Amino acid sequence: MALSRIALIGLGAMGLPMANNLVAASLAVRGYDLRPESRAAFAAAGGAPADTSADAAAGADALLLMVVNAAQAEDVLFAQGALDALAPDGVVVLMATCPPQAVEQLAERVAAAGRRFVDAPVSGGVVGAQAGSLTIMAAAPAETLAALRPVLDALGDRIFHVGERPGQGATVKAVNQLLCGVHIAAAAEALALAGRVGVDLDVVLEILSGSSAASWMLRDRGPRMLEDEPRVTSAVDIFVKDLGIVLEAGRGAGTALPLAALAHQLFVSTSGRGDGAADDSQVIRAYRLLNGDGA
Repeated sequence: MALSRIALIGLGAMGLPMANNLVAASLAVRGYDLRPESRAAFAAAGGAPADTSADAAAGADALLLMVVNAAQAEDVLFAQGALDALAPDGVVVLMATCPPQAVEQLAERVAAAGRRFVDAPVSGGVVGAQAGSLTIMAAAPAETLAALRPVLDALGDRIFHVGERPGQGATVKAVNQLLCGVHIAAAAEALALAGRVGVDLDVVLEILSGSSAASWMLRDRGPRMLEDEPRVTSAVDIFVKDLGIVLEAGRGAGTALPLAALAHQLFVSTSGRGDGAADDSQVIRAYRLLNGDGA
């Protein structure tokens, strides 16, 4: 059965454009965020803002959670009453980046309340959320995912069924973030070395971007590493959080992740000196300080 009544909790930088895309797809959407200005922006886009999480979820067929972390998801579902307000056979769709074990625990509690659960983290950032071109890594029984598919189609253009067990989607997202974080750190290290010896970094970046050393992150973040204050598309603190989740997933799986651990420390160092809100390309500042080149 198709899911027609949708609730979305978390109208932030990604959640708001996602909710707007659901409205544009002619779905009935109620949204909630703690910030009145976010609710007002959603109303301006044709959505139905709610006064509380429980009001947003009341009678909904699907409750999408685009919150900060697993603790916030738990608070919305249980402390704020959103789960009880959901339709009896409703679906909780956790789309935030969370540790796999935390996702499994949330799914167990949701199932105990008689509702279904989809572990569906996303990748693509604010740009992907705005364009409706997110990559969605969904873990759920096939029939549940089939019912949810029209909702996901309004949010992303690459939707993958990665498994049927909660935590599998979160693990795939952790693998994605591991590579993203390590690639950014590696690009910063390479450009820091080139800068140290005084070669033209624009030329170096052009060479690397067209060679076998290239990566998507090098091409995207590299130019911003050469700027003093680039536009923020993804903050340093996002990778402090996400690489922390990667390491937690590694511990849970008994898997050593030394490169992820080192990259995490570089992002932590950059954040610790007050640059947590800077664009994540500015992890290069950690290398400059290590090399005595200043900020």
